[in-house]
Amino acid sequence: MDMSVNIDYPAAYVVNGEDASLSIINLTTGEVGATVSIMGPNNDMAMWPHHISSHMNHLAVGVPGMDLSEGHSANSNMGMGGKLLVLDAQKGMIIKTIKLPSMNHNAIYSPDGSEIWIPQMDMDGKVLVYNAENYSLTSTIAVGKMPAELTFSFDGSKAYVANGDDDNVSVIDVASKSVIAVIPVGDNPVGAWTGKDNKMYVDNEDGQSISVIDVSINKVIQTIPLGFMPGMAAHNQVKNELWVSDPMNSKIHYYSWNSGTWIPNGTLSTGLGAHAIAFTSDGATAYITNQMAHTVSVVDVNTHAVTKSIPVGKKPNGLVIRM
Repeated sequence: MDMSVNIDYPAAYVVNGEDASLSIINLTTGEVGATVSIMGPNNDMAMWPHHISSHMNHLAVGVPGMDLSEGHSANSNMGMGGKLLVLDAQKGMIIKTIKLPSMNHNAIYSPDGSEIWIPQMDMDGKVLVYNAENYSLTSTIAVGKMPAELTFSFDGSKAYVANGDDDNVSVIDVASKSVIAVIPVGDNPVGAWTGKDNKMYVDNEDGQSISVIDVSINKVIQTIPLGFMPGMAAHNQVKNELWVSDPMNSKIHYYSWNSGTWIPNGTLSTGLGAHAIAFTSDGATAYITNQMAHTVSVVDVNTHAVTKSIPVGKKPNGLVIRM
């Protein structure tokens, strides 16, 4: 690893699954400013890293150990171990590697940054909670079968776990670490993506739909039929739009809020295998990973136009923006 890496600029950190690396995009120049390997010391294999989160100067990367780029079902890989990688966001250096009992779709910092929460993809689904300072395991929470992504509500009070084989979402009270609700959704949910509008947006892969959950009552208030397998959903509060990636057709579909419901409003073409979506804090720019094109699309949110295509590593998956 290049020890001279110094990320002192606003950046998008892109996880390259096949390369086991991070492409770090300088948001000021629109170019990759650094690429760092996350193989670990002594070539400790970090196979197929997938999603990433950040808190302060640290990054947490979930490493399921298998390629999830063409769908997230993993029934044939039950019992396969995953990993958590913690990195220094400025230096790009691995601080901690934790081997996990089962594969994990993601690893995410708690809203206050004091913990790292990790779902375990197995029929005996559970969530592991680690102390973010000393990395001790502090809680184990039972959820549904084959949990994929874990996310938090915008107010930080609840965690939402998409249970792929149960077709439901477990809701966990963050303070007590207890499951307070189980919400039926569509077929094979992957993630309940956080909306700043007090909603969670569940992408149901096999159901080809989005289940909209009202956080205040923990119930589905709308099911949006898509007609395609979703990759991810992202809410843009500034534009008041819902974006859903369409990996098979290399598109983003965007929806507008109208009379209390989300309605289709258009599409934009990105790159082959469109997957993760991240907006800048002002809501004006979106970054989209294109898994099969090995690029990141930069999109002007107001015009819905791609302004740049940035080459990154092979099979980019998750990304996080640090301003």
